[in-house]
Amino acid sequence: MNTTRASAVLGLIGNTPTVPLAFEPEGVTIYAKCEFLNPSGSVKDRFAAAVITDAERRGRLRPDSIILECTSGNTGIALSMIGAAKGYRVTILMSEEASQERRRLIRQFGAELILFKSGGRYQTGINLSREMAARDDRYFLPRQFENPLNAEDHEHSTGQEILRQVPGPIDAVVAGYGTGGTLAGVGRAVKKRYPMAKILAMEPAEAALLCGEMPCCHRIEGVADGFIPELLRSATLDGEVKVSSAEALAMARRLNREFGLLVGTSSGANVAAALKVAREAGQPGKVITLLCDRAERYFSTALFDPEDSRPAGEPSSP
Repeated sequence: MNTTRASAVLGLIGNTPTVPLAFEPEGVTIYAKCEFLNPSGSVKDRFAAAVITDAERRGRLRPDSIILECTSGNTGIALSMIGAAKGYRVTILMSEEASQERRRLIRQFGAELILFKSGGRYQTGINLSREMAARDDRYFLPRQFENPLNAEDHEHSTGQEILRQVPGPIDAVVAGYGTGGTLAGVGRAVKKRYPMAKILAMEPAEAALLCGEMPCCHRIEGVADGFIPELLRSATLDGEVKVSSAEALAMARRLNREFGLLVGTSSGANVAAALKVAREAGQPGKVITLLCDRAERYFSTALFDPEDSRPAGEPSSP
């Protein structure tokens, strides 16, 4: 492994700014942590770096090891970047429904990409990764959906950065969940400092699992993959905020065009949810959310086609 090369990439991860976003028509300001500024373009760089560094320290990675993970895209891109920098082979399992840009970014880092038919069940890919690992001991599974390190790293990195960057008190943290690691970790950090802060999960209105509703197709990639992850089950949540796919897309475009922030649909969903919370509070307060990833992985999706009125779940053109 080229230590100098790997250190150069790892040194770019984290310490992203948190910026105030003033929504003048609504008379509300929220605070957004700019995770899209991480080197591979998403919040998932943090877990990818943490889990590989931890595995190396524990002696769980060998020179012939292959990093294997099922992902909706961003974790796969992040692991592929870390693998390229550290000299590890990487194999990513991803649903055929994932955007073309996510696929190309993974392959561009030199990783192998295996697409599977999810049939709306993300667990299919997770089971496949476990089966592959059981057959070949070269595979190393980060297990992003259940690995406690995911939430722990966000508690000690992302959460602490927010506490340093935003003058208190903080009234609420609002974010969507894929693995649940970011919301669980940041939530713990903020709750320890400000016990009265509300930790709220953003859910697609079409797939509000935490609200007890049946999952359905939605168009917010990387969020609510059809099941409640273990990391989120163990988190302390104070409630949920529903955001429709249409609301998420509209807010993402607003962030692109009014704020100059070229972020993706999941960021739009987070900000739309945070704005609802801030407006419902009815008084000045500090509501925190995250801008999860950059928009370049959405070129083939509805985000870049304002006239697109396809129903949620219908695939974009390649």
